[in-house]
Amino acid sequence: MHRFLTTAAAILLPLPVLLPLPAMAAAAPAPADPYMARVAKVLAATPLIDGHNDWPEALVDHAGDKRWTLDLNRLDTKDYDTDIERLRLGKVGGQFWSVFVSPALPGLEQVKATLEQIDLVNQIVRRYPQTFQLAMTAADVRAAHKAGKIASMIGVEGGGQIDKSLSVLRAYKRLGAGYLTLTHAVTIDWADSATDNPKHEGLTKFGETVVHELNRLGMLVDLSHVSEATMLDALAVTKAPVIFSHSSAKAICDHSRNVSDAVLKQVAANGGVVMVNFAPNYISEKRRVWGAARGAEQARYNAPPFGGLYIGDPEKAKAALAQWEKANPEPKVTMSDVADHIDHIAKVAGADHVGLGGDYDGLPALPEGMDGVETYPKLLAELMRRGWSDADIAKLAGGNILRVMEAAEKVAASMRGEPAATETIAQLDSTK
Repeated sequence: MHRFLTTAAAILLPLPVLLPLPAMAAAAPAPADPYMARVAKVLAATPLIDGHNDWPEALVDHAGDKRWTLDLNRLDTKDYDTDIERLRLGKVGGQFWSVFVSPALPGLEQVKATLEQIDLVNQIVRRYPQTFQLAMTAADVRAAHKAGKIASMIGVEGGGQIDKSLSVLRAYKRLGAGYLTLTHAVTIDWADSATDNPKHEGLTKFGETVVHELNRLGMLVDLSHVSEATMLDALAVTKAPVIFSHSSAKAICDHSRNVSDAVLKQVAANGGVVMVNFAPNYISEKRRVWGAARGAEQARYNAPPFGGLYIGDPEKAKAALAQWEKANPEPKVTMSDVADHIDHIAKVAGADHVGLGGDYDGLPALPEGMDGVETYPKLLAELMRRGWSDADIAKLAGGNILRVMEAAEKVAASMRGEPAATETIAQLDSTK
């Protein structure tokens, strides 16, 4: 009865006036970045194609024999710049996977190691058919992109990897190789490197024959890593547009690996493309000079086998270097610095002759904000903020390298009636 009366009384009482509660301070949703929306639209129509990624080598170095079965969907970001999830976040539509081996290896060992890395790329594609698709032509790349897959091409990163054999070069082509970098870090028997003492003043006769055979095969001539004399010789003899799969602008950072304005103008005349590298010491002149000074200081403290202030005492040498680094902090390198190189190449050679060649998984350090393959859209958005049109972003992202691939295919078709080159280096360079 008491419970009923209480309820009834409550019904008869006037209802209290309810005052509005103070409004809660709700966090406003961050406004959508209009540039990122534009980037997404561009990359839905044009595949983003990077000219050089060392993921196969990184898998060899970090995973060893487990590389054949390792789950590649998500990898430790301390060891890798690339995995499937990050490729998807970066909207990557095509990738030239570098099959690099040390140029210090004997020739036949380089060939064996190259074949194993080519096989690794093929096995990755076989293991993840919903993600990757092998591509040999520009049409293959477009078909893979249309199917929502990452077109996978192969780049052989060093002329030493053919062991002076045009037959080996042709075998690489049959196994899927799309380009040959004429040298790596050292000068070889037929071409000078940018980072070694020259021996040939560019290409030898055999080197010119390699370029001709690349044209006949429809493989791209890659001039990253080569000396300027080699660049000029290759540009003089090639019938197809060339690429620089991962190089930057020498006018901004005076590294020998970079491309001078004089060569950029010739690349434009050739119809080729320079794909910008993200390596801090190729991007920032301050970082390049700092790196050279640090290397010299390191050698001063501990230069085996006979020199160095603290030779035989690695802990003291390490402490001394740390003290030097504290007094001489490493200069910062940012995404904006990378964009400066892209802007410069577009200004000198034209927007039709610049691309992206990040060198991911091949670098000891990366610019701030560019920690992995997921960051490409942010770089493209940065360029849009600088005034780049959607049409020019599409060229940079993939349109230019697709055009170069198509041009190389046409040259190869025009040379179809020519016999394969069979001359040896001894026959062609015997007077050298």
